Amino acid sequence: MTIQLSTSVRNALLDAIEVAVGTAAVLKIFTGSAPANPAAADSGTVLATLSLPSDWMSASSSGVKSKNGTWQDSSADNSGTAGHFRLYASDGTTCHLQGSVGTSSADMILDSVAFTSGQSFTVTAFQLTAPNA
Repeated sequence: MTIQLSTSVRNALLDAIEVAVGTAAVLKIFTGSAPANPAAADSGTVLATLSLPSDWMSASSSGVKSKNGTWQDSSADNSGTAGHFRLYASDGTTCHLQGSVGTSSADMILDSVAFTSGQSFTVTAFQLTAPNA
């Protein structure tokens, strides 16, 4: 039998992520493939760094938690092709979450993966889904 979670447990799991990361989360977009896990050192070139809104994720509902507010950077740090993201605590160095980026079929959806230094970009979609949701 597969372990199953109630909706309230799935929602609590997801809401705990935002609590653990904190209200001043930092998102970085990098070139290349993501490191082996969030504890591993950063890899690739940082294309953009942005501070997320203080309430950066919506309250979980039915085991799904979505980005809240506008996730936008008015000036990319470097030029290159985005390959992955990492989400950090307010210190910008403690990574809690990472995944792929793209304009579709990725963990985080961007308006473009082609970055030019100084350009603006927007995260158009991001959500977390709890097990068996």
